Amino acid sequence: MLDFQQLETQIDSNDSQNIEIEYLDGELYKHFADKFLIEDVLSRKIVSFQANKLKPIYRWYKYKEAFSASLVEYLLNKYIIKSGEILDPFAGSGTTLFAASNMGLNADGIELLSIGKEIINSRLILEKEFTTDDFQRLSYWVTNSPWEKSTIQQNITEIKITQGAYPPETLAEIQKYIASYQHENYKVKQVLQFSLLCVLESISYTRKDGQYLRWDYRSSRQQGNIPFNKGKILNFQQAINLKITEILTDIQTGSQQSELFPSQNKQGKIRLFTGSSLDIMPQCPDSYYDVILTSPPYCNRYDYTRTYALELALLGIGQEGIINLRQQMLSCTVENRPKDLLAINSQWSDAIFATDNHKLLQAILQYLEAQKSKKQLNNNGIPRMVKGYFYEMAGIIYECYRVMKPQGLMFMINDNVRYAGVSISVDMILSNIAEHLGFKVENILVLPNTKGNSSQQMGIHGRDALRKCVYVWRKL
Repeated sequence: MLDFQQLETQIDSNDSQNIEIEYLDGELYKHFADKFLIEDVLSRKIVSFQANKLKPIYRWYKYKEAFSASLVEYLLNKYIIKSGEILDPFAGSGTTLFAASNMGLNADGIELLSIGKEIINSRLILEKEFTTDDFQRLSYWVTNSPWEKSTIQQNITEIKITQGAYPPETLAEIQKYIASYQHENYKVKQVLQFSLLCVLESISYTRKDGQYLRWDYRSSRQQGNIPFNKGKILNFQQAINLKITEILTDIQTGSQQSELFPSQNKQGKIRLFTGSSLDIMPQCPDSYYDVILTSPPYCNRYDYTRTYALELALLGIGQEGIINLRQQMLSCTVENRPKDLLAINSQWSDAIFATDNHKLLQAILQYLEAQKSKKQLNNNGIPRMVKGYFYEMAGIIYECYRVMKPQGLMFMINDNVRYAGVSISVDMILSNIAEHLGFKVENILVLPNTKGNSSQQMGIHGRDALRKCVYVWRKL
């Protein structure tokens, strides 16, 4: 137990560090004051998956970390971008790729998680390769439910955090369904598997909730003192037939609309590169892209290998694979270990120098380390995560600058965060690093409705608002 003098010293130390951080943050705000622009159009609905929920095709899989197709269309129209090459280094479910392609741009994406790759590849197959016979075969599956007659089951991969995720009868149906579609051609098989991925959450005891999966009280798992009720759990046949029917309807409607209202722009080509942006971007050619539009993982401790564990396991990724995948991701969880960035790319010394010498960021890192030493953090991995996040993002920004054409524009959607009571202005820190690496900050578009504290920090630090922004940088 601390005595009074020790407590007084600790409070004085905290106050001194907080004052320094607030001062440096204020100075940086003065630097960017004329760049901040509150954009009334940018509601949280448009800068999230919510606006895609009712949008044909985009609604198939609820990739909750995505932004909407409407945001891509708005930004490209606002900045009068009608053609060229666009890159999304964190492609996710492919929103940038498909929305930009529909507007006439050639779109490249990089994605690490296999669920993102499945979403993008399935949509490409449906839109580019499916024949009338293939669509008829999907209709047959809806009408006849052939898996129900199957006596063969194909076991699915389970990892620690997915064991017991489904009612026993649902698990049996999943295994028969998978065994049955093995006899289809690769296109139909791909879409039937994709349809299954789309419904896993709705037929399971789980619900995605930020950093983890929440478990319904009806499961065999006990989590927390307050039982969680996710509501209705769909039976397998109902869920899968509804999803396949939705896909068929959306594709048919889209084809009719294309014939009635032909696009003025020819659809752009889409390419997907699989792996980590930290590894793949250094292989991209210099000065190739006209636009980069992306939303990297936020510095918010969200672990996509947990929230998408059901999907990753169904795609055959086991326990060791999950652990390896987590370490390949951009550092945004407390379990990420430091990466040797210069070993990945020796050209990143300028990016590391800019980050080493960023006064506000270094003051924040010192504060978090001090809080760790005083046992004031709820997880000791927070300082390592925050440091890794900004240093790795500096490498990504360096690569974005290198691969863009002169006068090219970069858009980045990101959230500010707070740890141990200190707000971290991710928008200004990354924009300042971008300036040091050659970008001009044109605007920082601010959502009119700001974001409050997390529930954990609200009781201690109040509900101070955090900015959510779209950064607009130009390569000079």
